[in-house]
Amino acid sequence: MDPTSAPRGCDPSISSIFYQLCDLTSVWGIVLEACAAAGVVTSFMLFLILLASLPFVTDTKRKGMVALQASILVFTLGLFGLTFAFIVDRYSTSCVARRFLFGVLFSGCLSCLVMHGLWLVLLQRRGRGPRSWMLWLGALGLWLVEVIINTEWLILTEVRNPSSEPTVPDLPCIIANQDFVMALIYVMVLLLAVILIALPSLKHKHKQWRRDGAFILVTGFFTSVIWVTWIVMYTYGNRASGHASWDDPTLGIAVVSNAWIFLCFYAIPEVCLLTQQDSEQEQPPDGEHVYPARTLVYGPNLKEPEPTQQNLYVENKAFSMDEASIDSTKPVSPYGVYNGQPQTCVYQPTEIALIAKHLKGVSITNAFSLSVALTSVQLFFFFFKQMDRGPVIPRATAPPLNPGSGRSSLSRSIESLTSQELS
Repeated sequence: MDPTSAPRGCDPSISSIFYQLCDLTSVWGIVLEACAAAGVVTSFMLFLILLASLPFVTDTKRKGMVALQASILVFTLGLFGLTFAFIVDRYSTSCVARRFLFGVLFSGCLSCLVMHGLWLVLLQRRGRGPRSWMLWLGALGLWLVEVIINTEWLILTEVRNPSSEPTVPDLPCIIANQDFVMALIYVMVLLLAVILIALPSLKHKHKQWRRDGAFILVTGFFTSVIWVTWIVMYTYGNRASGHASWDDPTLGIAVVSNAWIFLCFYAIPEVCLLTQQDSEQEQPPDGEHVYPARTLVYGPNLKEPEPTQQNLYVENKAFSMDEASIDSTKPVSPYGVYNGQPQTCVYQPTEIALIAKHLKGVSITNAFSLSVALTSVQLFFFFFKQMDRGPVIPRATAPPLNPGSGRSSLSRSIESLTSQELS
């Protein structure tokens, strides 16, 4: 390494393969480095927020998606870290990381999205989806397929190097762009599955699950746009424009932009909706039963619960001004109020009981004195009202409707007075 050839902004003591991280003349490396660093911090903070929100999640269905969402955040964090492998110059370690981790990390994110979309479809058709561990195992199975494909590809192209051929330095970097794209066919199949499986969720009867389907669909759509763009530029556009050195910036921009798509259009909205209460479900939480305040009447005949009549104040009938109109000639059966069911006893506290309830610490003598004073005041107001009202005129009662029945006391008194005057 020639110390005098260090670009502006880089220390001459660092290796030349890291010049893109500090070179002020080529701004793309510094911009990608800043975006990737911000993405790493954001993904880590979202992961901590997701774990901290678990005790506050009330919806069990949404809580089952936490494992998939946490996995997407881990894979997205890996994508931001992979961006640095495309910023530094090519050497054996960086090329192996590019070829292996590019498909593995993308397939991990897309596998979680596929299983989330599948859960929404099953929830719409059957009313309930699979358990969370089954979804996570399904995403793990889809992800392991790409891991096996990339592992076999590296073994066949790098490890099994014929001994007759001379050792080639940086052999992992010697690969055609078309071969790199062809190794990602399985990832493209997963991307297509994400878009197709999210479409039925848009017709879900619940708004919250329609939103989840929309998040998956928008994420898959923008991811497909990014993939079509970088594949065209990587395989044809850069060489057609005469800028073959743009291959690494093209892949780096594709990785960091797609990782931000996963965060902005899926991870952040899902984390925000994790603790939100569903307004469409008005059912009380489990274990809490709300019973109406009603009086139940038990007997041989079943009756509907009767509403409780809550009388806060008890009328003192000893000082009632109304006279009961009782027909002395009409016999009254002692079983007239009996309806075949046991009567409910309603406790009506007296003045002394009410005073004793509020004055528990007062002696009995003081409580009795207070009750006597209260009764005296009531008697005073009663006689005062009587004096103001004057003589009480007895009320006239209507004659009985049925002929031959007993006459009222008022009619008998009028007849007796008339007979005395005539005599």
